[in-house]
Amino acid sequence: MLARFARLIGMGPELSEQQQQRLRNWRDLPRGDLAAPLSQTRCVVVDVETSGLNLMEDRLISIGAVAMVNGRIALGDSFSIVLQQSTVSSKENILLHGIGGSNQTEGVPAADALLAFLEFLQKDPLIAFHVTFDQTMIQRAMRQYLGFKFKHAWLDLAYLMPGLNPPLASRYRSLDDWINHFNIRNDARHNALADALVTAQLFQVASDQAKNKKANNYKALCDLESAQRWVSAVS
Repeated sequence: MLARFARLIGMGPELSEQQQQRLRNWRDLPRGDLAAPLSQTRCVVVDVETSGLNLMEDRLISIGAVAMVNGRIALGDSFSIVLQQSTVSSKENILLHGIGGSNQTEGVPAADALLAFLEFLQKDPLIAFHVTFDQTMIQRAMRQYLGFKFKHAWLDLAYLMPGLNPPLASRYRSLDDWINHFNIRNDARHNALADALVTAQLFQVASDQAKNKKANNYKALCDLESAQRWVSAVS
């Protein structure tokens, strides 16, 4: 009833009955146990490409994701999609991520693309590098095209890695800094799926290092991330 009222007054998107059912099915999925060992869980590493870096004005163009299943990268359990755009992003932006104009205008309708991402994700926790950007862009798109607030568990490697490697914290800030340090190759930088894959490899490094701190589950890693956020805020 509330969703119907919102559409009548122009506050929300109009979803088909099939789309609404897909969203209901996702909402009904059980949440995973964040305290379960990483060796017994599924997490999803995600990266996005956008029309720019303005969190309030730019648009979500593509989502790339790969699952970490029982502590290992599951290449067969990956996801990549381009959201259909009504207007093509700038030439400079296209040169950055390589998603051409025709690929943008012929992409998957946004609501269906986001539903497909939710179905891939299930209720498993998310991992990214610089979570604020990916999280905000996905949340905005979910609200705009699906009409709901996407609240989910996120782990930010941009804080976890400095927390696990204090001597490097002051020098290494970007994803490129960290993957270069650990000799992780990325031959397709700014491709969402390729960036998700190298972030997943970095997460494997972090997971291995965290064992020394007896942090062997997602919740414990989030605690380490939170501690580093506090250190970064006061330093």
